Amino acid sequence: MSETRKLFIRTYGCQMNVYDSERMEAALAAQGFETAATPEEADVVLLNTCHIREKAAEKVYSELGRLKALKAARPGMKLGVTGCVAQAEGAEILRRQPAVDLVVGPQAYHRLPAMLARADAGEAVLDTEFPAEDKFDHLPADRRARRAPAAFLTVQEGCDKFCTFCVVPYTRGAEVSRPVARILAEARDLVSRGVREITLLGQNVNAYHGAGEGGEWGLAGLIRALARIDGLERIRYTTSHPKDMDDDLIAAHGEVAQLMPYLHLPVQSGSDRVLKAMNRRHSAESYLRLIERIRAARPDILLSGDFIVGFPGETDADFEDTLSLVREVVYGQAYSFRYSPRPGTPAADREQVPAPVAAERLARLQALLLEQQRAVQEGMVGREVSVLFEKAGRRPGQIVGKSDHLHAVHVDGPDSFVGQVMPVRIIESAPNSLSGRLVAA
Repeated sequence: MSETRKLFIRTYGCQMNVYDSERMEAALAAQGFETAATPEEADVVLLNTCHIREKAAEKVYSELGRLKALKAARPGMKLGVTGCVAQAEGAEILRRQPAVDLVVGPQAYHRLPAMLARADAGEAVLDTEFPAEDKFDHLPADRRARRAPAAFLTVQEGCDKFCTFCVVPYTRGAEVSRPVARILAEARDLVSRGVREITLLGQNVNAYHGAGEGGEWGLAGLIRALARIDGLERIRYTTSHPKDMDDDLIAAHGEVAQLMPYLHLPVQSGSDRVLKAMNRRHSAESYLRLIERIRAARPDILLSGDFIVGFPGETDADFEDTLSLVREVVYGQAYSFRYSPRPGTPAADREQVPAPVAAERLARLQALLLEQQRAVQEGMVGREVSVLFEKAGRRPGQIVGKSDHLHAVHVDGPDSFVGQVMPVRIIESAPNSLSGRLVAA
């Protein structure tokens, strides 16, 4: 084995997993690991998994089957599973796939170097305990050179809402918020290494209540403090719950220039009967009135949402209520899914909507959402927007970035503009992006 070991992490799922993968990489970089571009080059391969999507566990086992052959050809290679599938499946992963050396839940990443040392000694390692300590207190600082001008920063983890369709409370645990001082220190470090946009992450990020100067801070107070960091030009946050959109956070959308005019606020259904069955703790009417207040504070805000169709017991009338809510709100972006049971959640044992019915409803909903998305994008044509350029585009001489409304925008321009926020005139709308022209200074 080479003196310098190489690590490859394959990340599935949400931005929280992306952030966790970065921190695992940083933890092992402190032990001398370098990053491998492919599993074939790696001495350690980790699958950082997500349990939200349908058949997530089976997809992991399928990938492990492919990696088993690779491991057999590379003596000394270690194979691990981390994340929410690791938390949910635990010892079952080690039983079903003996090639796996370690299984690590999302609350135990700070112990990863020690667990890997045990695996190197020949032990099959399982750590899915929820620790008494905060894992963030024990992770080393990420001192790798930044290359992207946008970064994720986890401020809150876990969920206390217990929606009946969701596994997060069981795989990520109760809501925990990081102290303000540690978040601000990490943000300043990111900015010092070239980051210009930070997205604050949490399973219920707007439930954030962290210890700060003078007492407990909410998300709005944290955003206002972040906005005072020199060089931090943009702030976003995701994912939010309607119950936690308080007055101060709504006001921040209209008062903090660095807080971008984009909000992902999942509603899941437009039917009060279904919302109650989901244990969502809000009604369709309260959600609509909340949207009115948010738009009053920031009229140009682009709204994004999540929808589940075919939830157990959903009727045609319930689904029509969802379509009505979508028509009233008008979403610029949205994510929609057909309900699929998650073992261990309350809704999993309920009578299911027939698959063909749920599929037909999903197709109708997605057609409406796509129509709205395209109309919003076409409405950007002719407008001047600010774009943070993040990387080179597919064509020579092209650069790509995100607008303040989180649209992907590509223009003709030099690579030297990557990392800068620049004005762009939108000239064309494509299915999933916008084309623009740099505005002369």
